[in-house]
Amino acid sequence: MQLPLHIIHLGEERVDRVEKTRDISSGGVCFLSPTDVGVGEKIEYLITLSGSTPPVRIRCLGKVLRSQQPEATESFEVAVTMERYQFVRAEEMAAMAIPV
Repeated sequence: MQLPLHIIHLGEERVDRVEKTRDISSGGVCFLSPTDVGVGEKIEYLITLSGSTPPVRIRCLGKVLRSQQPEATESFEVAVTMERYQFVRAEEMAAMAIPV
């Protein structure tokens, strides 16, 4: 299932990057990234569930389990845990300075 995934923090660094999930489960997500991501890094990301108005967003905290580049591709396959999560309202998105 491909859903928008907005990366907010990698380690201590604030980032503003949007990717697409490749696979999602109760334990975490896998996504493709144009750059390598350090294994063991803490990660904060938002998943947007499509098909709802207003959009339903889930803020997740986890860590990078795997980042590998499959043969014959330019992207890295990144697997991250979903250790904590919470649903985020539109007004909370504004407070986080993230575009709604």
